[in-house]
Amino acid sequence: MDAEEGLRRLRALGFGEADAAELWAHFDEAERRGKRSHGHARLPWLERLDGFDPAAEPVLVEDEAGFQRWHGNGAVGYLTLARAVGHQLADPPGHARLVVCDRAFPTGMLGHHTRRLALGGLVALLTATSPRRLGHPQGGPKLASTSPLSVAVPSSGGDPVVADVSMAAVTWGDVVAGLASEEQLVPFGGDQAHKAFALAVALQLLVDALVREPGHGAVLLVARPEADPVPALRRLAGGVRLPGDA
Repeated sequence: MDAEEGLRRLRALGFGEADAAELWAHFDEAERRGKRSHGHARLPWLERLDGFDPAAEPVLVEDEAGFQRWHGNGAVGYLTLARAVGHQLADPPGHARLVVCDRAFPTGMLGHHTRRLALGGLVALLTATSPRRLGHPQGGPKLASTSPLSVAVPSSGGDPVVADVSMAAVTWGDVVAGLASEEQLVPFGGDQAHKAFALAVALQLLVDALVREPGHGAVLLVARPEADPVPALRRLAGGVRLPGDA
């Protein structure tokens, strides 16, 4: 799929030009980085998704020193996080800020959002919830979402380190893209899967404890860095690919 077709289909869903461009940039970056689970395949999935208003505008409902709360207000979660991230870049915290996004789903490739923040000079940590798809490694009901977690650290060298992982062996996006079956949605780690399961449950509860409304949400922490550790790590790595590198 090329940009012309992608933008045309997004406009056909009712998105304005700026939002269509924002969504296409997200999908296309994921595709180019080899994350097909969150790439172009998400557009036909979005065309089938109910429960969002393409004309809705996310709202900043609380803004205090060190804390913000955003509400999706009917917008698709990609755009709720995009607005929250843009606000952090336009008005960065003095030291650190916790940002909670209510009614934010789907949020897509979390590294897309944290990379923007790191390129803007901020350390970022982001997690989000989705429908519960992970059960205990020994079986039983679905107790947690795939609980993705992304951490991005800026660098004076211009190449931030961006880790972006799901606690599942495959992602729901892999199922959407036809790259995996739903039966493969289990905590990663084999005989050590209890560790990924523990992280998935912890991140699920973290978000659930901080959002005010039922439904899926996201929690973002942004901070101004006090040091620049990435160049030294890259020298030590000696050319080994680090998380988030092209």
